[in-house]
Amino acid sequence: MRLPKNILKIAIAGAAMTLAFGAHATSIQELVRIKGQGDTVLQGFGLVMGLPGTGDSGENAMIAKPMVALLQQQGLPISERDLEDSKSIAIVEVTCRIPEQGARADDRFNVTVMAINNPQSLAGGQLFLTPLRGPYATHGVYAIAEGMIEIEGDNPTTGKVRRGARVIEDILSPSISSDGSLTLVINPNVSGWTTSQLIASTINQDRIGFDDDAEEIAYALDDRSVRVRIPQVEQRDPAGFISDILSIRFDPSLLSLPARVVINEREGVIVVTEDVEISPTILAHGDLMITTITQQGDAAPGASDTSRWARLDTVSDEEESTRLQDLLSAFKQLDVPVNDQIAILMELHRSGALHAELVID
Repeated sequence: MRLPKNILKIAIAGAAMTLAFGAHATSIQELVRIKGQGDTVLQGFGLVMGLPGTGDSGENAMIAKPMVALLQQQGLPISERDLEDSKSIAIVEVTCRIPEQGARADDRFNVTVMAINNPQSLAGGQLFLTPLRGPYATHGVYAIAEGMIEIEGDNPTTGKVRRGARVIEDILSPSISSDGSLTLVINPNVSGWTTSQLIASTINQDRIGFDDDAEEIAYALDDRSVRVRIPQVEQRDPAGFISDILSIRFDPSLLSLPARVVINEREGVIVVTEDVEISPTILAHGDLMITTITQQGDAAPGASDTSRWARLDTVSDEEESTRLQDLLSAFKQLDVPVNDQIAILMELHRSGALHAELVID
């Protein structure tokens, strides 16, 4: 029986949807951000007051001048000499990070306060009203910060004021360009031509649907950027269009991301994708020896009294590789310190035996 063309399309689309959602799916918004969208850092310089003798010396002109100017603005006649014995004040740098979603007037955010001179401690002090500007000199005041300081960690000259910044000017997310388009910037950890082409084709396929004559609206600019044109009929509701585009879901296995080993030397953390392989090789590090061998012989490598060893089996083809997970398991079996593991992985990568991208944080 021959099915009508439109019914056949619906059947195929339904089968594809079943396969896609039968497995784990990801959305485009998990992989990209809109160009121009990112954290905004506001900053300013202010005074912490009410310190119990742990502040900056009043003899320092850097402290005395702004304090005198502040008090004189409040109608209190005072001179720098009057502050010479005061240690109840400290001058600080104040920063506030606004998330990529932006902020509206009267939103509140945490601020970080850091001494820029040499007070003993900011504990017990209160941040006086401090205007916060954008990162460039031409930017105006976007927020006002004030409040009690909380010391976190071991450094008494750095602290936070929770919800201490109140936004007074909207900080908006990026707007649509004048030609009715936007650019999606792919996250660095998943970037590549394969990813940009996949995102563009996924958007086009979703928007085209069953209309063979529909025009494509997305194309890859480079390995990290995808340009999306908003159709004329959608420009009355760009927010809804963008929401629909970012919520499109697809099978993440289509990304074909390269094998990757990520190392955080400071924390001693190693993260490995499941498909990382290493070439047949022999490792010697201190009194440790590890060898990868084929199954052509079952005899274990010899070991002296001063050496430890472990065997990693590959398949029968000598040209094929073994999994890096097996090497890490051997490390665990032999109680190899994490720092030594990291050093070995770096040397494997340098020698070309590690078949993966090495990322060091």
